[in-house]
Amino acid sequence: MGVALTLDHLLAADVPPTLARRFIDPLRAACALHGIDTAARLAGFLGNAIVETSGLVRIEENLVYSSPERIATIFRSRFDLDGDRKISPAEIEFARGYVRQPQKLANRAYAGKNGNGNEASGDGWRFRGRGIFQLTGRAWYERAGRELGRPYLEQPDLLLQPDDAALSAAWYWSVAGCNALADRRDLDGITKAINGPAMLEKERRRREINNMLAILAGKV
Repeated sequence: MGVALTLDHLLAADVPPTLARRFIDPLRAACALHGIDTAARLAGFLGNAIVETSGLVRIEENLVYSSPERIATIFRSRFDLDGDRKISPAEIEFARGYVRQPQKLANRAYAGKNGNGNEASGDGWRFRGRGIFQLTGRAWYERAGRELGRPYLEQPDLLLQPDDAALSAAWYWSVAGCNALADRRDLDGITKAINGPAMLEKERRRREINNMLAILAGKV
């Protein structure tokens, strides 16, 4: 039996009231369009959405880093100057040139990935992570725009609007096979599909999904 998402559900999940009101209709429409219509599917989708966006607060990738060590660690493949995978003083010094320079960092970090051009093309910054699940890279923007009939390549900032942030996330959830994963309660599989091999904040995602299940069941 289908489950209808309500404003009260978002508020119970600690989404700020102003954002809950902005997102409730876009989320309901996007979930309906992509078959996210059972408690298990909604809980998986919303639990991950809450983690990815800190409660729908952040729907754009934050690339402002104050620590060169952190830059060299997070974007290891692009700051590994000697190929030994260990962070050297020279690499930290090189990464220092990207501190608090999000555009420069994005263009290096995402050059040649997911359909992007080289560092000079500017694609890394132009197609940085946006939307609830942070669609990233020219190829993903192109595919989502084509399949959803939206001009994301030409107007990437559309993904910062509630309608497109929700629509792109529900679309990605669907094409990544997450409805089936939710149906068999494969929470690690969902985390991998949404976050990739890093599986960041796996346990928090599990907690948020279980919390959403309780909210949808009226137990919170």
